[in-house]
Order: sequence, then structure tokens, then C-alpha cells
Amino acid sequence: MRIVLVIILALLLFLPASAAHSLAPPRLTARSALLLDQATGRILYSKNAHEKLPMASTTKIMTAILALESGRMSETVSVSEHAVSIGGSSVYLEPGEKKTLEELVWGLLLRSGNDAAVAIAEHLSGSTEEFAVEMTRRAAQLGARQTKFSNPHGLHQEEHYTTAYDLALLAAHAMSLPKFREIAAAREKKISWHDRPAGRLLRNQNKLLVMYEGAEGIKTGWTTPAGRCFAGATSRKGWRLVGVVLNAPQMWEDMIKLFDFGYQYYRWQTVIQAGQHLKSAAVVRGVRDRVTLVAGSEAGMPLKEDESAYLRFQFNVREPLKAPLRTGGKAGELQIFFGKTMVRSIPLLAGEDVARKGPGHFLRSFLQTFIRFASVPG
Repeated sequence: MRIVLVIILALLLFLPASAAHSLAPPRLTARSALLLDQATGRILYSKNAHEKLPMASTTKIMTAILALESGRMSETVSVSEHAVSIGGSSVYLEPGEKKTLEELVWGLLLRSGNDAAVAIAEHLSGSTEEFAVEMTRRAAQLGARQTKFSNPHGLHQEEHYTTAYDLALLAAHAMSLPKFREIAAAREKKISWHDRPAGRLLRNQNKLLVMYEGAEGIKTGWTTPAGRCFAGATSRKGWRLVGVVLNAPQMWEDMIKLFDFGYQYYRWQTVIQAGQHLKSAAVVRGVRDRVTLVAGSEAGMPLKEDESAYLRFQFNVREPLKAPLRTGGKAGELQIFFGKTMVRSIPLLAGEDVARKGPGHFLRSFLQTFIRFASVPG
């Protein structure tokens, strides 16, 4: 029996680490968590993901989205007394201080400045109350329909909540914005300080940037009611995962477990290659009666082993197409489904030129048809 036990123990020790990790989902301290693939929105892990919970300073992801989408980043903001008086984490703004909206977003995301959040809200909407209404409205547009904002910073209020699922959607959208990605991934940034030539040095509070390979951000949060909260993103070989943990005593460890699980349990698979010939379509009034349609972009998604059987493709092309057609012109779209869920839509492009028939072409066709029938005996 001892010999058998020794052999079993030896086999377990020499099992590949990836095999052990891929067998079961991670055990997290978080009350609620979600991991998704940014490109397709596929959920790779979920734990109480639709439970409404306070989100603390991860709120500032939505504040930053509205600031970036406003197109007003170069505008000058005059900091109010109210913004300066707000409690909690701060950039230490001063009443009447002038800042560009972009500087405030840097302070918002790197230093988690509550004062910066209020200054942004007042500049864009006139008040934090009106800005919170706009935050909730925009969040719903992005699919986060179980989220309600009462302020732009995340200090606790009863009617201020989200879910891990909703916050992951908002984080994924934020990471689609180039400027957000730049700020979220920066280790530090110096912004102005009107009476101090050295300026303010802001250091990113996201420890995952140095703890995890490929980490790109994005935002930490903590209040006593919310506990430790974090929305994070990581990318490997262009494959970006977005994770959220809410009320997570071991926030960093939980997020690392989530990302490890995603990369070990799933594999990114290219489903369609850019330029791949996919089908032909009928053409009218052209010198050719069919045209080859090719994929306008690459498409892929994370899949477990043997999951490719669940993929389904639907072509949306209004045939017949009308000539003239130019190479690379959009001719329709290909929708990619995983089970019953559409995960990607890519354009279908004409693979070659198809000129329109001119008068001479019709005349030649008529003469060829006439000669053919005239030559038939009797």
C-alpha cells in the first residue's frame, strides 16, 4: 500500500500545472465576479454576476468614459469649492484652480481623485446630480441596465450600485477607447500645479500592472460597505480579457486567478481569416454574373477543446448584387454565432471588380443570339 501511495503521489507531482488548473474554476474570495472576452463579450467565468452591489471608485470608469466621449478633453475647467471639499482620495485640487479636462481624467484614474471626479461632473453637466443621470443613461446604452449612479466618484450612497456583469461591460467599452487605455496603463504622470513648478506627480494605484504579465489597467476601489473592488484588463498576443471582482478581500489574488483561468482553460482560435474567400453572389447588369465575396476582417474567439462544433455562420447578402462592383466594396456581412448567441459580425467585401454592362455589350449579346438562331436549319 505504501508503494502504491508513493507512486500516486509521484504521478501527481509530475502532472503538468496547466492540466491541474484547467480542471476546475478558481475559488475566489470575491462575493461577485465575472471574466469576459472583450472582442466577443463571451463570459468565461461568473460568480453571482447579477447581484447588485456597491462599486466604490470603480465608478470612475464611467466618469472617464463620459469625459472621453465628450470630445472636450482640451477644455479648461475651473475647480469649484464643492469639488475641493469632497472627502476621500484626492488630487489635492484648490478652489479656482484651472485644469484641462484631460489632466482631471489623469487624476481621476491614476490617483482616484474624488475632487477630480466632481470637477469633471460639474464642468460637463453643471452638477454631480445631472452628471449621475447621464452616467446611468449611458451605462444602459452600453448594456449595463442593472446599474444606477448617484455620484461620479463612488463614495457610498444607497442608490449607487452595479453588478459584476454590468461593470465588466463598462470596463470592456472603456478599454476600446485608445486614450483610456493609455491612461489606465501608465505607471505615473505629472500634471500641472499652478503655484508649484514641479507639478503633481500621479502614481498609478493599480498594482496588477507590475504583478501580472500583460496587465493593462484599469481601476481599483474601496469603501467600507463595498469592500475591495477591482476591474482589470490584460492582453496576450492581442487577446484581451476583462475581469471584475466586487467585495473581494483578496482582490489582487482573485484577479490573477481569474486571468490565469481564462488563459489556461480557453484558447483563442481564429475562425475567419481576413481576405478569406467565403462565398460567391449573383450579380445583375454586370459583365460577369457572379462575384467572389471575401472576409473584410479577421474574426476569432476563445474556445474550449471541441467547442468549434457550436459555431454557426449566417450570410446576410441582398442578392443579386448590382454592378458595377469594386474590389473591397462592402457587399454584405457575415454573422458568427456561438450556439444561439451572435458573437461577431464582419463585413463581406467584393473580391474583384465587376464592370457594368454597356450598350456595346448588349448589342454584341443580341447579335450573337441572332446569329446562333439564324444558323439553326429549318
